Amino acid sequence: MQYYTAPMEGLTDRIWRQAHQRWFGAPGAPARYYAPFLSPPENRVLIKKKMAELDPAANPGAPVIPQLLAKDGALAAWMVTELRRLGYTEVNLNFGCPSGTVTAKGKGAGMLRDPAKLEAFLDEFFSRTEGPVSVKTRLGVTRPEEFDAILDIYNRYPICELTIHPRVMRQLYRGEADRAAFAACLPRCRMPVCYNGDITTPAQLAALEAEHPTLSGIMVGRGLIADPALLRQAVGGAPASKEELRGYLDELYHGYTALFGASSCAVSRMKAHWHYLICQFEGSEALEKQLRKAREGWEYEVVVNQIFTLPLK
Repeated sequence: MQYYTAPMEGLTDRIWRQAHQRWFGAPGAPARYYAPFLSPPENRVLIKKKMAELDPAANPGAPVIPQLLAKDGALAAWMVTELRRLGYTEVNLNFGCPSGTVTAKGKGAGMLRDPAKLEAFLDEFFSRTEGPVSVKTRLGVTRPEEFDAILDIYNRYPICELTIHPRVMRQLYRGEADRAAFAACLPRCRMPVCYNGDITTPAQLAALEAEHPTLSGIMVGRGLIADPALLRQAVGGAPASKEELRGYLDELYHGYTALFGASSCAVSRMKAHWHYLICQFEGSEALEKQLRKAREGWEYEVVVNQIFTLPLK
């Protein structure tokens, strides 16, 4: 069983990947970091700022898999060629993002609205590219039953691994992942399958692995931001200590400050991480409110110093 990190826009960028690997990485945990999606430019001119996220020099030692968000098969295939020139082998196609701004353009999980268009995309894409291509998907748009037709399409193509997030598009991240629907479709998948969704503790991860031992992988997203040591614990390592969390979060803060050129800009990104991670600290409710109000670097630093006086749960 392999463990992966989910691509999360605004969270699992190159700054985070390096900090997480340094403070909480363990052999095989994670086996891969999936990078947040990249949309291929329609004019086929690469944007340096966006490509900087995937510069191999900015990802030393991190096994990174780029993810593409596209609805044009030929354009996506061109982008795969560009990524392979950078040295990437596997590329992941995003048919799972439920964001309204994405799906309104017919991308991400919006591709699942029309199975005929999905099939046309995959026909065009696979006719123009070779090599490992994985897919991340949802079960459908409104009902899990939609996945029967969607899976019939996936099964026709040389997808090297299918990551299934068992929610439908309209759920966003609300409600529970539909484990029953996932279990029902698993025997029909002709390719290796990775599970993604609602894994927040090492015990949950172990239970899922025991229930579905044929899985090729398990992908963790929000649970890993909330507990950066989750995958390390899954392979027998220690929980996160307060000292490790402090070093990890300080590295993120300083990394974002250097990237954005101002600590005030870094504060916004750090609050996205703290939204999940603050649950590690007992009695943090009042300080969480203060953290949400912080705008300047000094305000953020004062509140974080107070948070670290609290005990870990």
